[in-house]
Amino acid sequence: MKKTTVIYEQGEHKWTVLHHNTTRAKNIISTNEYLIQHGEQSIVTDPGGTEVFPEVMATLASLTNLDTIGRVFCSHQDPDIFSAIGLWLKMKPELKVMLPKMWLGFMLHFAGIKENFDLLPDEGSTFDLNGVTMQAISAHYCHSSGNFNLYDPAANILFSGDVGAALLPHESTELFVEDFDAHIQYIELFHKRWFGSNEHKNQWCERVSEINPSILCPQHGMLYRGENVKRFLDWFYHLKVGNIEY
Repeated sequence: MKKTTVIYEQGEHKWTVLHHNTTRAKNIISTNEYLIQHGEQSIVTDPGGTEVFPEVMATLASLTNLDTIGRVFCSHQDPDIFSAIGLWLKMKPELKVMLPKMWLGFMLHFAGIKENFDLLPDEGSTFDLNGVTMQAISAHYCHSSGNFNLYDPAANILFSGDVGAALLPHESTELFVEDFDAHIQYIELFHKRWFGSNEHKNQWCERVSEINPSILCPQHGMLYRGENVKRFLDWFYHLKVGNIEY
């Protein structure tokens, strides 16, 4: 199973991150899945690909009754995010899959019918998690052309998808960034290559700076908290993206 760490808990509201599994194959990119619980309802962010489905599901089952998971939130179209959806829907046919509306035709190549999907409009939307209003915030072209982050105002936590993601050494087990300057080596090349629009990247930085989350939670690598959230936003704002060297 994956390691788990509670990163927020206040009353019946809770965030748990499923993170490192150093026994995975070395060619498989490590992913973070986040279980957000409020009372008897839960949602999972970017639930993962087919390769990690057994360990993700086993880990989730150790944390909660799987019947409480009514939704999964897919930030964009990458296979490490949603290629296991067919397996999820076999286990939970009533599951609602949230994703950008432009990717429905792609998702249906994997599994499901249109009625399984809760399509997010380009401008974003809100939804209720057992009394907590969650916000799907547009993050288009960061890196995907149809892309969303998930903001939880109650916890002041932002799930940022691939923004802030790090490609860490296989043996890495740290959860939070402690030395931002040392961390840059793991994020710089990824963000330069995979992000193509400086304009949209800077708009994202400005939008998130206004939110001022206490924790920034990417799908890959370490999480940012406190001052390192601000340091990442400043670094990312000034980074020139869309670069490739032949």
